[in-house]
This record gives sequence, C-alpha cells and structure tokens, in this order.
Amino acid sequence: MISQDIIRKVRRIEIRTRHLVNDVFSGEYHSIFKGRGMEFAEVREYQVGDDIRMIDWNVTARNDRPYVKVLEEERELTVMLLVDASASESFGSVRQMKTEIAAELAALLSFAAIKNNDKVGLIMFTDQIEKYVPPRKGRTHILRLIREILAFEPESSGTDIQQAVEYLLNVQRRRSVVFLLSDFWDHSFKRSLRVANKKHDMIGFWLIDPKEEQLPEVGLLRLQDPETGEEMLVDTRDKELRELFRVSVENRQTQLRDLFTSINMDSVQIRTDESYVEPVMKFFKMRERRFR
Repeated sequence: MISQDIIRKVRRIEIRTRHLVNDVFSGEYHSIFKGRGMEFAEVREYQVGDDIRMIDWNVTARNDRPYVKVLEEERELTVMLLVDASASESFGSVRQMKTEIAAELAALLSFAAIKNNDKVGLIMFTDQIEKYVPPRKGRTHILRLIREILAFEPESSGTDIQQAVEYLLNVQRRRSVVFLLSDFWDHSFKRSLRVANKKHDMIGFWLIDPKEEQLPEVGLLRLQDPETGEEMLVDTRDKELRELFRVSVENRQTQLRDLFTSINMDSVQIRTDESYVEPVMKFFKMRERRFR
C-alpha cells in the first residue's frame, strides 16, 4: 500500500518536472537523443535539388518520370533508468536526500521521453538487482516509476554497478539511452561501463552531498558506513585528518571524472545543495552543440 505522503511527493514531482519539460527543456531532448536510423516513408516525384541517389528506379520506370524515396527518422527510442538504491543514496544533508533527487531527475527525463513517444524502463540495484520494470509508454507508467524510486525498500544495502550494467546488457538488447543515477560509491566497474557505452548511449548522473566531501570540525564524531554498517570514531579537531579526508575525496572525484573521459561516457554532476536544473540544462546544451 502506497502511503499518502508518497502519493503527495509523486504529485509534486510530476507538477514540477512536467513544467520543466514543457517550459525549459522543450525541444532539447528530441534534438540530442536520436532515433535508431532512417526508415522509408513514401515516394514522390523528383524535384530540382533532390539527391539522385534517392531515385526509386522501379517506380520511375512504371511512371515514365523520376520518383525519389522519402526517408524519415525512426524516432522511437527506449530509455532505461538505472537507479542506485543502495544505503548511501538515503542521505542528504541540505534540502533533499539523494534518493529524492534521483526520483525528480528520473521524472524529468521520463516525461521528456514520453513527450517524444519514447518508452521508459527502470532497473533498481544495490549489490544485487532489486527491481526491473520493462519499458513502456504513458503518464501512468511514468508515475509508477517515480513511486517505485521514492517508496522502494531494498533488500540489500551495498553497491555493485558492474552487476547492474551486465543485467542491463542482458535485458536490453537493442540500442537504448541509459541514464545511470548513482553516487558511484563503488569500484571495479570501468570495464562493464565501457562495454555498455559502446552498445548504448550511457549518461551518468553523479549525485554528491557536501557532507561527503569534507569533515566538519565538531570534535569527536562517530561515522558509520551506511552500506557496510562499519563504524569509526574520529576526532574532527585534527586538522591533518580533515585535510587527509578532503584530499582523499578530491582524488576519488578526479579518478571518476577521468574514468568517464577515458571511456567517452557523458556525465552530469548533481549536488544536493544546488538545483539540478542548471547542470542538466548545461548538459543538454553541450549535447546539442555536439550534434550540430
């Protein structure tokens, strides 16, 4: 049974993201995510300036005047949402938890997709595959996906991106647009991402909370890894310790950015202390320039 609180959240997310799709991202989605190719639409009489390579010789011979084939983009796409449901996603020190931001991003991308008559599917994962919803069209289907992300209670708490990507490759044979929403607190997934990015159009939405980047100076602090349950007592008054933590996080972020660059995979950094609208719009504009 879905709680009234979840239903209200879903409704707020729908109103907000549909507004963004209609008023802010109108047209960008269609222009940057291409169909699978061109398909035959019709034939018409040759006009000056037409490409002679498109002449349909059979129709031309029957009518004693030249006709050309008209092609149109095979527009329909399949969009897959690959959503990290591990315990570290249930964290947010500012306005929203990463899970809530992931739900809003998923809604934004999904409503843009169905506006272009594309199908949307969902894979939720931890260190196991938690849920798979096959791609479908329509508003009702999208609202179900948002509810799943907001209300889902995973069986496990860890993260295994490689397993999730391999599952994607098994269930989605045809080329798709794949949005991977995660904080990427994992390792050893470079090879699987590289393989998936060759088959699909992979885009990583990298969720970051500011409290994960530096330790506050508050004295003794008990830290717990939400995915393993491991605890550690640290003295945050230790300046050297705080600097070591900051450098460690900075190095990890650099390594992750380098990984995306090395496999030619697009990524968007989304922070819980900032609006996601600007970075998503910046990404759309970047992709639009690339396809000009």
